[in-house]
Amino acid sequence: MKKLFVLLSVCGMIFAGTATASDFVGQLAPNFKLMAQDGSLKSLDDYKDKWLVLYFYPKDDTPGCTTEAKNFRDAYDKFQKINTHIVGISLDHNSSHQEFSKKYQLPFDILSDTEKKAAKAYKVMGGFGPVEYTKRQTFIIDPDGNIVFHFEKVNADEHSKNVMAKLTQLQKELL
Repeated sequence: MKKLFVLLSVCGMIFAGTATASDFVGQLAPNFKLMAQDGSLKSLDDYKDKWLVLYFYPKDDTPGCTTEAKNFRDAYDKFQKINTHIVGISLDHNSSHQEFSKKYQLPFDILSDTEKKAAKAYKVMGGFGPVEYTKRQTFIIDPDGNIVFHFEKVNADEHSKNVMAKLTQLQKELL
């Protein structure tokens, strides 16, 4: 019994020191400099003075990622009306983003994080074996650059609606 207690205590200390993406809520969002599907370089500053929905997703043109992107596309005008940018990020190359964006007529930036810098900064790296990808997670960032909400678990079918509801609530509370 004493050995079990010691083991649980050690595990607790290890996990207590492990930071997660949710630890960012209330903090300034990590900056990035990534290429958009149109070939331009984008940083967090390019989206300042508006709210930002920064969503990470695993892979272009896969079922869940396509559903998520199309739902953000379909709600894009509603997000624009409430002063909000939408930006997607994955590890895919820019040529993949260009095809994905064109195929589904995405009106927002899709950024290429091939060096995994943003994914690591936002602590959304996932994978198994040699396969690495960004976890499907979303951050809501206020106009001052602060992370005010983090969606760690995302249902691609409902996500844009959930983000809109949370964003509307946050804007009422924080403004």
